[in-house]
Amino acid sequence: MIRSAHRTRRSRRAAGAAAVVVLALGGCSASGTDSAGDAPSGTLTVFAAASLKESFTALGERFEKEHPGTEVTFNFGGSDALAAGITNGAPADVFAAASTRTMRLVTDAGDTAGEPSTFARNRLEIATVPGNPHRIGSLRDLAAPGLKVVLCDRAVPCGAAARTALTADGVDLTPVSYEQDVKSALTKVALREADAAVVYRTDVRAAGDKVQGVQFPESAEAVNAYPIARLDNAPNPAAAKAFVALVRSPEGRAVLSEAGFSAP
Repeated sequence: MIRSAHRTRRSRRAAGAAAVVVLALGGCSASGTDSAGDAPSGTLTVFAAASLKESFTALGERFEKEHPGTEVTFNFGGSDALAAGITNGAPADVFAAASTRTMRLVTDAGDTAGEPSTFARNRLEIATVPGNPHRIGSLRDLAAPGLKVVLCDRAVPCGAAARTALTADGVDLTPVSYEQDVKSALTKVALREADAAVVYRTDVRAAGDKVQGVQFPESAEAVNAYPIARLDNAPNPAAAKAFVALVRSPEGRAVLSEAGFSAP
């Protein structure tokens, strides 16, 4: 939950400066900082796109085992909402977005520590109810009369990618609802509140037998790059640096690949 949506970036800087003065006077260092080359410790807060939930949860558990004394907390959601929280002062150490456009909202505000790096890519898939009773085989089939289709909101990366793919195939589609993130769209199908949704292939895989996936060639027109970055004024910069390194490591890429992400 974002609890500090109205804190300004200036107030974060002021708080950070005050903390430095206190530490200097006390002759000690904060837990998790890398000023003295300490190993990561303390709580690490990661804001990540909803489609990363399964893979990042697994990486968080690995991180805690590799760095005893750390605790990783996640805020998963629509990338645009997460970016807005960060630029409005929500305390976080790492941001992983589902598109470079969304990451630019944070970098343009000066809220990243260094340049973001792409760590994975993802494609879209159609999710149908198990058995695909409506025999959906292409994007054009989603425009069939009476078919209940759900899309992600246009503002979030999965929604923008879906619109790109639909436009590429010349499909004019009015969904029954727009969802705030990809997990919400997929849930509508899993609960049979919708007949189909355009989501990421990683989410179809994570859902197991709750949905059935249908691939379509237009997904090649809307491949999303996933960037990750440490955040400026991160409460735990040492742990943030180590977590980004884990995500980009061969071990991290193996976890992402198993979830269905492709290499950057």
